[in-house]
Amino acid sequence: MLSVDRRSLQNFDWVLTGLLALILLVGFVNLASSTHTDAGLSGEMRRQLISLGLGIVALVVVVAVDYRLYERLAIPVYVGSLLLLALTLVIAPMTRGSQSWLVEGRLQPAELAKIGVVLMLSRYFHRKPAGEVRGLLDLVRPGVIVGLPVGLILLQRDMGVALLTLLVGSTYLALVRIPKRAWAGVALLGVAVLACLWLFVFQPYQRERILDVVDPGRDPLASGYQVNQSRIAVGSGGLLGKGYMEGTQTQLRFLPTQHTDFAFSVWAEEWGFVGSLGVLGAYAALMVWGLIIARNAKDGFGSMLAVGVVGMFFWPEILNVGMVLGVLPVIGVPLPLFSYGGSALVVNLVAAGLLLNVSVRRWVF
Repeated sequence: MLSVDRRSLQNFDWVLTGLLALILLVGFVNLASSTHTDAGLSGEMRRQLISLGLGIVALVVVVAVDYRLYERLAIPVYVGSLLLLALTLVIAPMTRGSQSWLVEGRLQPAELAKIGVVLMLSRYFHRKPAGEVRGLLDLVRPGVIVGLPVGLILLQRDMGVALLTLLVGSTYLALVRIPKRAWAGVALLGVAVLACLWLFVFQPYQRERILDVVDPGRDPLASGYQVNQSRIAVGSGGLLGKGYMEGTQTQLRFLPTQHTDFAFSVWAEEWGFVGSLGVLGAYAALMVWGLIIARNAKDGFGSMLAVGVVGMFFWPEILNVGMVLGVLPVIGVPLPLFSYGGSALVVNLVAAGLLLNVSVRRWVF
């Protein structure tokens, strides 16, 4: 179902494309600073440029296929992502405390699983009108759709991506009409799950990171070191920042994982409050535009798909910025399209391709 219709090209979404290009450009400028060496272009920059090329190719392919076909492909993509997660548990080596990477650390199947979850939930809620959701029993099937990949990711000990996948799935709760009694049940279930995670799943270092949010000064040289250094970087940026490649926390390598999880700290130190507000404004505009695309979509599946993609950008932004500022635990969630990470960049561009697909075909049928 390749359908690059002339009307699609005439109504191409330049706003969405421009916002994506802006965030990507800023991310690469930031990566150049955070990985700067006197030897020239860093290895991280080279790998990220390769990932960008692959991601753009994937985006073009995703846009070229009529998005209505993805409703039929939802089950194969979802099942395939589950099989890949299961395979990871069997053959992937343990890396930095988690078992979540394949192809010598170049492929993270948990990232692909988010696409599968969004496609399946979009298919489910499109075929089941929101008015039919009367209680918790009606949420069992979508709960299973989200719970299976989340469970497999938890077995890989990747708590951050598991939480992120759960939150992306929860985005659809805003679209269904649920009675108050059912909401109370959801809240009680959530509390029970959190208690079980704390008692039986969380590793000691993960509990320490949560406690550090409550009391940031409890262990400043160990579990609280990353957050404290991040706060210093953000605070020292002031209103206008220290200047490009002039951030001491960044250039002197005081800030851990500064090109991945704490990439936004680098930006805040060098460009200050004004620059940080600009980046966050670009993300806000991207998500508002995504919701406009969802509202203007020509069918229910397109609307659901657009909302799911907005969730894929919204939740990691909230978690990452909260982590950088020390108001949320450090759980290893990068800033989408901005932080270094090959699998994440390609998957985010695929998600952006789905959103662009819905937008350009709003006039076609």
